[in-house]
Amino acid sequence: MKTLLSLVLAVFIASSATAQDSDTGPASTAILSADTVNLNDFLWLKRPLVIFADTPADPRYIEQMGYITERLDVLTALDVVVITDTDPDARSELRKTLRPRGFGLVLIGKDGVIYLRKPAPWHVREIIRTIDKLPMRQQELRERPRGS
Repeated sequence: MKTLLSLVLAVFIASSATAQDSDTGPASTAILSADTVNLNDFLWLKRPLVIFADTPADPRYIEQMGYITERLDVLTALDVVVITDTDPDARSELRKTLRPRGFGLVLIGKDGVIYLRKPAPWHVREIIRTIDKLPMRQQELRERPRGS
């Protein structure tokens, strides 16, 4: 059952990611696995949103990924890349660095600073509100051309 759920989630995530516009750089896919990324690759380019769980069957993880996949286009427009880690035994570099306990959501700014840690699922609307308050996002909003 676990394997089936993981497979279904992987297919769903992959199909969402391939629907995104192609882009160059380290984060051309909007949802990535923690074992394939290095946070330094996103510095000044993307805002990593890291989702941790002890298993892909964790109800909080499933709920959070549902929120994210529903509004992935909005997150992508804000330069967010979602990174998932559901295998504590793999001891990914992200787990060693961020040290989650069970389920966790961590938002890292383009400058590499951790701006948000949550132990429960959050709606994308709330994540966007947090991003809009970040210093780098405020600068992006000031510098964007008028009328866009």
